[in-house]
Amino acid sequence: MERVMAELANYFTRKEVVIHLILYGIKRDIFYPISSEILVHRPLFAFNNNRRLISTLKTMFYLRSKIKQIHPDTILSFGEYWNSLVLLSLVGLRYPVFVSDRSQPNKSLGKYQDTLRNWLYPRAKGVIAQTEKARIIYSSFYPHSNRVVIGNPIRKIVEKKSLERENIVLSVGRLIRTKNHDKLIDLFLKIDLPGWKLIIVGYDHLKQANESRLREMIKERNAGEKVFLAGKQVEVDEYYLKSKVFAFTSESEGFPNVIGEAMSAGLAVVAFDCVAGPSEMIRDAKNGFLVPIGDYDKFQSQLELLMKEETLRERLAQQGREDIKKFSSEAIAQKFYEVIMDTQ
Repeated sequence: MERVMAELANYFTRKEVVIHLILYGIKRDIFYPISSEILVHRPLFAFNNNRRLISTLKTMFYLRSKIKQIHPDTILSFGEYWNSLVLLSLVGLRYPVFVSDRSQPNKSLGKYQDTLRNWLYPRAKGVIAQTEKARIIYSSFYPHSNRVVIGNPIRKIVEKKSLERENIVLSVGRLIRTKNHDKLIDLFLKIDLPGWKLIIVGYDHLKQANESRLREMIKERNAGEKVFLAGKQVEVDEYYLKSKVFAFTSESEGFPNVIGEAMSAGLAVVAFDCVAGPSEMIRDAKNGFLVPIGDYDKFQSQLELLMKEETLRERLAQQGREDIKKFSSEAIAQKFYEVIMDTQ
């Protein structure tokens, strides 16, 4: 979500507009590079989780006053919880707000948050869904006359002559339970092809402390020479360009950019067919493999096939690299710009 917002903001600076970026979460650091032309705003107070209600009210007051000060022509907000906070903070003001949820579309946020979203979203100027499936699902939650579908921008990853492909299965994603990295490790070790490695790029999130659990699992299986946890990486291009297969065992997604990046980098991809996201990019057996969620036996067989069959692997990878071009950063960013500036 942060990467997409950074790419969009950078693209918008090419237009004859002034871009303001408001950072108001618990952490307000900038992880992905943004243009020096973007005006960044942060609250002067820290968000105290021990006094969450007071901190939330202070944040809402800050958003309302800062946005009134900026007096923007249009506002773009990402993230289901954040969108509700922005809309609630601006009740009674007439600024056009465009919102986009970034997670699995049929996922409940809890009774309170679901009720809040269903009440507030119709007040937005527009609702941007990441996939057609998401648009249909959202339509059953709340009415809105301005719904559009815009996928995520996928970075173009250029080959480097200095990097050669190795027998590596790569997976990229936060180390949370719904990514099922433990099951990926298990089925990779069952395949047990000599010379192949599994590399997982990602870091602990949601206070789940999965890294230590996965490291213990690798140790217990004596797999330290086959399975590697690469941790948090700002730039993952080298991992994409050195690998041959991309494996994605996540069961809950909105629009997983890492699948698109893997396809852009020329990897053959096998992924679970989540409610929304992977099927927007992968055409089963045409440019990758889609597997029904939870069917680990089939996932294992498809992964093993990609590891063994070089001709198939290269054919799917080549087609995937071509197909993913429709999600280029410039094409997607331009769509966002046209929607939020109401220039379609």
